[in-house]
Amino acid sequence: MELPKFILGDNTDFPEAIFIVHTDFPRFILNLENDEVEWLEDFEKEDQKELETEAENLIQQATDFYDREVSRYDN
Repeated sequence: MELPKFILGDNTDFPEAIFIVHTDFPRFILNLENDEVEWLEDFEKEDQKELETEAENLIQQATDFYDREVSRYDN
């Protein structure tokens, strides 16, 4: 099955939270309510610097995805 790069999600147990799931490597879930990131990958210590750089870019892409999706509901 082919998945989209980002998936928007919510859960009634967390009524204020909006989640974005990144399905490509490195997989993560971003909680837009508090900007917490839950990584679904295990990383080596030597990957830390590259991960920090890439994470900033991916989180911006996730936020842009959310903004795009919300704007489509408004139309």
